[in-house]
Amino acid sequence: MRYRYFLAFSLVLMVLAITVGCRPDANGPTQQAIEPADGTPQFKVDPFWPKPLPNNLLIGQVSGIAVDSEDHIWIVHRPGSLTADEAAAAQTPPVAMCCVSAPPVIELDAEGNILRAWGGPGEGYEWPQSEHGIFVDYKDNVWIAGSGSNDHHVLKFTQDGTFLLQIGKAGETAGSNDTNLLGRPAEMAVDPGANEVYISDGYLNRRVIVFDADTGDYKRHWGAYGEVPEDTPLDPYDPEAPPSRQFQSPVHAVLISNDSLVYICDRANSRIQVFQKDGKFVTEVSIAKKTLGPGSSWDADFSPDSEQQFLYVADGTNQQVWILDRQSLEILGAFGRSGRNAGQFHWVHSITVDSKGNIYTGEVETGKRAQRFVYQTAGPEN
Repeated sequence: MRYRYFLAFSLVLMVLAITVGCRPDANGPTQQAIEPADGTPQFKVDPFWPKPLPNNLLIGQVSGIAVDSEDHIWIVHRPGSLTADEAAAAQTPPVAMCCVSAPPVIELDAEGNILRAWGGPGEGYEWPQSEHGIFVDYKDNVWIAGSGSNDHHVLKFTQDGTFLLQIGKAGETAGSNDTNLLGRPAEMAVDPGANEVYISDGYLNRRVIVFDADTGDYKRHWGAYGEVPEDTPLDPYDPEAPPSRQFQSPVHAVLISNDSLVYICDRANSRIQVFQKDGKFVTEVSIAKKTLGPGSSWDADFSPDSEQQFLYVADGTNQQVWILDRQSLEILGAFGRSGRNAGQFHWVHSITVDSKGNIYTGEVETGKRAQRFVYQTAGPEN
């Protein structure tokens, strides 16, 4: 009897081994049990990254994650998302010995050790109600966005937390064609050549907008397909309907490739649109097109090779990371699934890639963690 149970369990494990890392159907959340395409990168979760934070510090929802020129990992999290029992030591009087919230911005080395932490309200700027994206530019300045109801601005700091610039104003917004104010921006990316910051704007507005990265002077903006954005009400996303001519809130992420293309994660429309830097539309791809709810294209980053051969897309509804060929935008594979164990996800919200090809992710809602996936090889194994 015991042998039969062992045999049955072994067969289950064999089935799981076959289906993990399968090549997904690009049109829907369901997956086909076939091997990933040849040359597709493989990853292995590092269950011991990051290391436990010192001094009983705890992180909340990890709403943004980025990498700097030294392969240090930067996260922005939401201290206000911790429950009273999670931050028990911060209650008055303390309920338990652990824990207290870490500052919202944290720098980690490649081994997962905390290097510094800072952030929160300060003189000369307006800290967001709900921290969102983070980006470290080519000068190693740190940019922060917020997605709260009054968070209509982005902030720029040095790595030690010295304030440099605010674009937009808390509590003030004027629609998707205003050239000074923002509307609940989500993320940023800085173009080194032109020293311009691109902002995915956002949770209220429906556009990407560009400013000078030092002065904050307005440059240009555009909506879906490079057209003028509109703020009229939209019907809910329908995978059977023609593609929407407008971004569907939130316009969740922006990134710039080495060959000067701008990629926008139009999350609720479950697609990525690609543009030239002047806003001219190039192409688009649907990611799990039948996905409803919050959508499938939450955040993205490139592989670190000079050609940036692969595009990695975080999908917080299907709880996985999609792997695309960047040139063709063909979906090659995926990894992850919904769950609480290492390598699984709950609302994977953000993604970044270091110079060695390792992937880092952040989770919101009740996920509240960052994970590291170590680059293994390209290919299926021989």
